[in-house]
Amino acid sequence: MKNILFIIDKIELKYFEFNNLVTNFWMIKEFLQRGNAVKISTIQKLSLRGKLPFAKCFETFLDNENICYKDVEEDILINDFDLVLFRPDPPVDIDYINATYVFDFVNGPRVINSPSAIRDFNEKLHSLRFSEYMTECIVTSALKDIEEFLKIHKQIVLKPLNRCFGSGVMYLYEGDPNTRTIINTLTNNESTLVMVQKYIPDVKNGDTRVLTLGDKVLPYTLKKLPSKDDFKFNTHNDNFLTMSELSVSDLTAFEPVAQKLNSMGIVMAGLDVIDKKIIEINVTSPCYFIKEINAIYGCHLEKEVCDFLLTPTLLSV
Repeated sequence: MKNILFIIDKIELKYFEFNNLVTNFWMIKEFLQRGNAVKISTIQKLSLRGKLPFAKCFETFLDNENICYKDVEEDILINDFDLVLFRPDPPVDIDYINATYVFDFVNGPRVINSPSAIRDFNEKLHSLRFSEYMTECIVTSALKDIEEFLKIHKQIVLKPLNRCFGSGVMYLYEGDPNTRTIINTLTNNESTLVMVQKYIPDVKNGDTRVLTLGDKVLPYTLKKLPSKDDFKFNTHNDNFLTMSELSVSDLTAFEPVAQKLNSMGIVMAGLDVIDKKIIEINVTSPCYFIKEINAIYGCHLEKEVCDFLLTPTLLSV
C-alpha cells in the first residue's frame, strides 16, 4: 500500500465527490481501488514549520462508484507520503508560486509534476522551447510589435500567459475596428506580456489533445471542438469532444517533446495541437479526458496512468 497525496484545486475540492470530468477523480478512484491510502489538500492548506513542509489533508474513500472524503482535517508532514500529485489549476499567481516554494522543502516522496519545474515552465511562453513544432508566434506587450505581427499574418490569436481553458484568448483580423482596444486590454496598456500566434484556420475543426506520460506519447487522442459562439473549445461535454485523426507517425513525432519535458520533471503533460502544430503545452494540471477517452477507445486509461505512477523506478527517483 502506498500513501498518496493529491494537491487539487479549491473549486475541485468543493465539487469533489461526483466530478468525473476531472482527471484527478479517475486517478484517485483507481488508486483507492488498488488499496492505496489517498489524501487530498489544496495550496491554501500548505505550511512550513521551520524546514518541514505540512499539508492539512482530508482522507478519501470509495462509496460505490463515487469518491468521497471525510470532513476531518489531518495535519500531515508531506515527507511521509510515497507519492504526491501536484495538480492545482491556473492562474499561476503569487499564491500558486508560493505553494511551489513550500515544495522546495519536500524531501522523500516523488512529486508529479515537479512544482519547481511548473514554476519554471510557463505553459504559453516556454512552449517556444519547441518552436520547431509550433506555428509562428511572439511574446510581447508592445502595441507596435503586435500590430506589425498582425500586418504580416493578417489573422492572429492573443493569449494571456497565466490562465487556462481558453480564458482571455482573443482572435484578431487585419482591419478589425477593435484592434487597439483588444490589444490594450490584454496587455494592460503595454504593461503585461502576452503570447501572439499566427491564426491557424483549421482551428474551426477543433484542436487535438496529445497526452504525454514520462518519455512516451500515449496512443489516445481526442479533438476538442469549438462551440457555436466561439472560435475555440470552451465547453467540457461530450458534444464537443470526438476522436482525433492524428496517425501513429504524427504522435511519434512528438516523442522528443515528451522526453524533454520528462527530463525537466514534467512527467504528465497535454499538448494542444492544430494541423500538427503545437499551440500550447499544459503542465500545471493537464486534463487527460479519461472519461471521454475510455468511452471512445474502450480502454481504461486511468489504469495505465496509475500503473506508470506506481512503477518502483519512478517512485525511487
